[in-house]
Amino acid sequence: MALLARARQLESEGRSIVHMEIGEPDFETPAPVIDAGIQALRSGQTRYTPAAGLPALREAIAAHYRGEFNVAIDPARVFVTPGASGALQLATAVLVEEGSEVLMADPGYPCNRNFVHLLGGIPVSVPVGCEQDYQLNAGLLEQYWSERTVAALLATPSNPTGTTLSETALSGLLSSAQACGGRLIVDEIYQSLYYGARPHTALGLGDDMFVINSFSKYFGMTGWRLGWLVAPTEYLDSLDMLAQNLFLSASTPAQYAALAALEPGTREILEARRAEFQARRDYLMPALRSIGFRIDNEPAGAFYLYADCSQFTDDSYAFSHDLLETAGVAVTPGIYFGSFRAAQHVRFAYTTSLDQLRLGVERIAGFVRAH
Repeated sequence: MALLARARQLESEGRSIVHMEIGEPDFETPAPVIDAGIQALRSGQTRYTPAAGLPALREAIAAHYRGEFNVAIDPARVFVTPGASGALQLATAVLVEEGSEVLMADPGYPCNRNFVHLLGGIPVSVPVGCEQDYQLNAGLLEQYWSERTVAALLATPSNPTGTTLSETALSGLLSSAQACGGRLIVDEIYQSLYYGARPHTALGLGDDMFVINSFSKYFGMTGWRLGWLVAPTEYLDSLDMLAQNLFLSASTPAQYAALAALEPGTREILEARRAEFQARRDYLMPALRSIGFRIDNEPAGAFYLYADCSQFTDDSYAFSHDLLETAGVAVTPGIYFGSFRAAQHVRFAYTTSLDQLRLGVERIAGFVRAH
């Protein structure tokens, strides 16, 4: 966020900045979704919904799982939340007590650690590299699980690496967590941004895990702040009580807008955008490799490249700062995502146009040649 603030300051001073640091799609919210939100406002849909969400939206999300993955989900298990962050807050709040441990991959999305800290728990960062495809596995779960561990948090596809977990890997992780007496929390917010084989959902493996998703990334609704959680049945009453106390309910107009996000017409728009993201990935990955960045694991989803920059620096934070100030390209240093090999890595987000990516690559190449 500090780098983003500096990048915007430089822009306000007239500098040209190529943004490759922001984990936010550059596309506007699809028009059918905007129209549905406006119609909700005009028709007076501005009062609270039930804490678990608009019943029609919970049913539509359940239908989404049935149609996309052939997985039957009881709508009662779906909680609509203020962003995926609200879903993660609910899942951790119902599981974590003071001193509880939650295992998570390092590198990984940084806010995950903070939700556990907030509840008095202990986030246990498990170092994973390209050798593990930057993902936890059953062996690591068994190695790091302790008597205080209550859950393991997974992400597929992941931020910052874009790597995914196969159904076989997820099944092994689920079996390990169950054997240890704990739960899995599975972050699937980039699920529909895939490149290659069609995605699957952890919910296809059983009903006893927490699965998080979002309308932000694939659906292009970042500022609408809407996500969802699918939870095991035995936690529904506790989650409803927590939702009432933590945020009462998600935005009502946003929930009506999200109904349009799940319609087939909107899906056509979103699929065209997914194809554009893939074209960006397919340009940027070889371009960065040709400069000298090492990218061993081809991302199968999301819109990130996690690149080894050790050929150029042993301090990725200083490298990112200098790249911004000197060349006008904003990227995210690895330290943002953890500590394991963080000084050797930077994250590139391909959430800007191909023309901007080409300009960014040209500037980066000039910067590394000069240094």
